[in-house]
Amino acid sequence: MTFFPARGPKRVRPDLNSLVATGKTPDQEGLPVPLATPPAPHLTRTRAAVTATGLWRAYGSGEAQVVALRDVSVEFASGAFTAIMGPSGSGKSTLMHCLAGLDTTDRGTVNIGDATITGLGDKALTRLRRDKIGFIFQQFNLLPTLTAEENIQLPASIAGAKADPEWLRRVIDTLDLRDRLTHKPTELSGGQQQRVACARALATRPEVVFADEPTGNLDTRSSGEVLRFLRKSVDDFGQTIVMVTHDPSAAAYADRVVFLADGQIVHDLREPTADTVIDTMRGFENRVPLAGEAR
Repeated sequence: MTFFPARGPKRVRPDLNSLVATGKTPDQEGLPVPLATPPAPHLTRTRAAVTATGLWRAYGSGEAQVVALRDVSVEFASGAFTAIMGPSGSGKSTLMHCLAGLDTTDRGTVNIGDATITGLGDKALTRLRRDKIGFIFQQFNLLPTLTAEENIQLPASIAGAKADPEWLRRVIDTLDLRDRLTHKPTELSGGQQQRVACARALATRPEVVFADEPTGNLDTRSSGEVLRFLRKSVDDFGQTIVMVTHDPSAAAYADRVVFLADGQIVHDLREPTADTVIDTMRGFENRVPLAGEAR
């Protein structure tokens, strides 16, 4: 099954700058409206770990301009597991990068807890990412010259701090890495490397962990191990997880799935299952992409 939107005739799309400047909504300018009118940004019963308000992001200019995010507002609850999904080119990875401070926005604000990251200088943004954010990438990104234990402790070492030894013990034991700590990445399987990456992400007890396709390079068994740990880190440790994925089975581990299409949030699914995620994604197949839209 493919989740790519069906191609259709090109449509005239106004320049992002002019649209934002006028304050017009997408439907007023002939842009597609969401599949279902999204509710107001979710107000969580606990404080939000991450909040995005009115995010716009475009790349290029003129006829070559691609609008990746269109006035996106969303909250991610503290101590919850949220997946972000959508067709190719929907803006899901761009949204995560903007939320994590890895990319800038053209308009709008992003908060990690009480800290506004929009507009921060490079040094302040680097410090905030180091102290408040954990990352899990598809490619593991382990340093080959370091042991598993040294990779896990690397963020704290860079910060000139020392990770809480009791907390590290809990994370390492939960991930079943105790007998692999002296091994270097080349001596570990793909699943073990990603478990080391998970431990590294949680080592400093961050405000939020962003996971970008964390099971994309893993087999079914290893994927299940990583996803069960992410689920356990929320249930047992109160960790906040925001994960981009294309896999309905992976999304089913989350408490909530936020769906994007054409750079907009179009659906918010609670208590997902693989079947309900697939059914929702099927609704994207007949959407007509905008001219210049990323696919």
